[in-house]
Amino acid sequence: MPDLANPMRAMRHLMLLPLTLALAACAVGPDYRAPALPEPAALVRTEAGLVTPEAVERDFWRGFDDALLSELVEEAFDANHDLRIALARHDRSLALLRQSRRDLAPSVTAEAGAAHQRASADQMPQATRSQRDFESYDAGVAALWELDFFGRVRRSVEAQQAEAEASAADVRAMQVVVVGELVDQYVRLRGLQEQLRVARANAENQRESLALVDARLEAGRGTDFDSVRARAQLESTLSRIPALEGEIAAIIHRLAVLTGREPGALIARLEAPAALPTLHEKVAIGLPGELLRRRPDIAAAERRLHAATASIGVATADLYPRFTLSGLLGTQAASTGDLFGRDSETRLLALGVDWSFLDSGRVRARMAAADADAEINLARYEQTVLQALEEAETALARYAQALREREHLVEAAEASAEAARQARVRFEVGVIDFLEVIDAERSVLEAEDSLARSHTRSATALVGLYRALAGGWPSSA
Repeated sequence: MPDLANPMRAMRHLMLLPLTLALAACAVGPDYRAPALPEPAALVRTEAGLVTPEAVERDFWRGFDDALLSELVEEAFDANHDLRIALARHDRSLALLRQSRRDLAPSVTAEAGAAHQRASADQMPQATRSQRDFESYDAGVAALWELDFFGRVRRSVEAQQAEAEASAADVRAMQVVVVGELVDQYVRLRGLQEQLRVARANAENQRESLALVDARLEAGRGTDFDSVRARAQLESTLSRIPALEGEIAAIIHRLAVLTGREPGALIARLEAPAALPTLHEKVAIGLPGELLRRRPDIAAAERRLHAATASIGVATADLYPRFTLSGLLGTQAASTGDLFGRDSETRLLALGVDWSFLDSGRVRARMAAADADAEINLARYEQTVLQALEEAETALARYAQALREREHLVEAAEASAEAARQARVRFEVGVIDFLEVIDAERSVLEAEDSLARSHTRSATALVGLYRALAGGWPSSA
């Protein structure tokens, strides 16, 4: 048996006992096991000849070969406010992780104090005033350590570690969202600018038709009815232009905000029309099983499920006693001159036990709440997996159908243009009346406008497919 008469030796043995117990301790609560991801055999709407199992290109926007678009994406990575918020949240979670890890080690504090006290004359009736005055000075270093016998601290660190990893996945998910929206808006802008070009070109043709009708009317070969119908057609086409210009302005403003600027900052760079991005003949979608492992929203949901599971252990640990080891090494004296004297030394070593078993109802309520949180996060994780599959299937189907629609509209636009050309020739030689010319020109406008809209839908469907496939953050990320 150790000689406990020696205070220092007794303190050493007192410290060794909990340390030995801590080494053999285990963490209460369930050990986390990640749910197995389903392995879809294939995307059921995979179109023959449209997709390839090659790896998805994360920075897919470069494939559109549009230098301005690539510049805007890079600027959004640097300055988008949603991304800045996500990054700041990640930094916060990392700071909390560092804080939780500090709980595994003793917390050490230093303190010092000086006090002046005067005792009551009723308590010391025979003492003089100077004898009733006391001064004291102290300084010391104190340490407090929770001995993590049942894993409360370790489970807390585990939960915070998983939350930090979830916040990192949130950053990647936000990058996918921001890039997806920016490219989508850019494509819509170019589509609207093409619709505006079509409207202006048709308005110019209709002005020429109106001038022709007015000239024939002055020459006595036309009618007022033809002139009125031609003017009505022209004004109807002109009425489309302000609405298109308003939509274009709104998208330019949105693109500026996505890149972290004030709404009017990109007008000079984007007001000049440019061609819509070239559509891909084949889209790399990767292997079906890779989709779920690549999606950052699934990764974030899985990590939060881990954090919720670890929190069950944190709550469960309150059913067991909590041991703390505290120590103090310092000095106390009645004057500053004696503060560091040999006889002024003080020390304390104590083992504390805190057990809330008498309040087990409250503890078990917290455990039940933690269990419910884990169930919520499990359901949310499973829902995220299903939504990812749904989004990929839907996006692929929309892109395939948009391409088919566009093929038909290309033929329709070409046929309408030829019909309008022939109608004008036939009108000039007097074979048909001008009403048929107006009808043919209206068909041209509708066909070309529909083709421009279809090209935009095809391009936005392609962007949506890349977004569903989790393309949208740099390959170096």
